[in-house]
Amino acid sequence: MLRLIRSFSFAFNGIKVCTARHSNFKIHLFCMLPTIALAIAFRISVNEWVAVLLCIGLVLSMEMLNTAIEQLCDVVHKEYHPGIKVTKDIAAGAVLVSAVIAAVCGAFIFIPKILSFIQTI
Repeated sequence: MLRLIRSFSFAFNGIKVCTARHSNFKIHLFCMLPTIALAIAFRISVNEWVAVLLCIGLVLSMEMLNTAIEQLCDVVHKEYHPGIKVTKDIAAGAVLVSAVIAAVCGAFIFIPKILSFIQTI
């Protein structure tokens, strides 16, 4: 049991480090807030909630993995190295792909609701 508690403390520490030190993670957290507010305001369906939460989790997780890869690369090779650059670029690209997919999913969910709301005004 103690081992499990320690594992969770390490995980929460990783979230804390990302939140405290990495601006891109903060940006993703900031974007999460209006998304959740819109979801509540428009009373989205359970399936839409699942999609929204999966997208949020995917983007935040990818940003954390990108951060971990960058940190590891910086420890392994402090100076510029073309192989390290490619590794970091690929990790950053993974974050971008997940963020674009999340934005597209959000558009499918929220644009019809926003347009419907505008029509009622």
